[in-house]
Amino acid sequence: MKLRLFPQEPAGLVLLAQMAGVIVAATGTLSEILGAPASEHQRLAEELHEHESKSLDLHFALLTHMRTSFVNPLPREDMYTLSRHLNEAMEKLDAAGDLVALYKLDRLPKRAADQLEIISRQAELTVDAMRKLEDLDELEDYWIEILRLAKRAERSHRIWVAEMLKDMKSTQYARHRDIANQLVEVTKDMRKVATQVGSIIVKES
Repeated sequence: MKLRLFPQEPAGLVLLAQMAGVIVAATGTLSEILGAPASEHQRLAEELHEHESKSLDLHFALLTHMRTSFVNPLPREDMYTLSRHLNEAMEKLDAAGDLVALYKLDRLPKRAADQLEIISRQAELTVDAMRKLEDLDELEDYWIEILRLAKRAERSHRIWVAEMLKDMKSTQYARHRDIANQLVEVTKDMRKVATQVGSIIVKES
């Protein structure tokens, strides 16, 4: 670990880890929506909105912390970028749940659950990674694993779209495609977080 000339304030890293933790919780709620009858969708969608609101609160708390703290463990622009990507991932998860409720979809294909499993794994790894940002030597494997999961998600998305085109009528296809697109975009946002971590590793090496 590099010698630190000034004491570091880890509160920003705690906030980033909490934001990733909100995504873990939100994937659980969205999984419930996928398995619930349409009559339960609105209640669960409201729970997702609460996760999104918490993520935004944490994002603003991080901005306030960076403005008021003397020394941060990472450059402010890096911490802001990580926070922004995490918040955008949460926004898209929230949108996916909203669409399920608005379209009153009783059932989604197994591909949706597969994508949520990938997102949940990405988020769990990111919680741990955000806590370790003061020791970058431990994060190279994280960077690589998130990229691997993102590629898996993109391939699953392509197969899902192809299956929908084959099996669904146009209106049904359009609705399911909206949700599929939101989910794959979440995996891309998590990839952006890992790519930013990779950039930090390169700059600090």
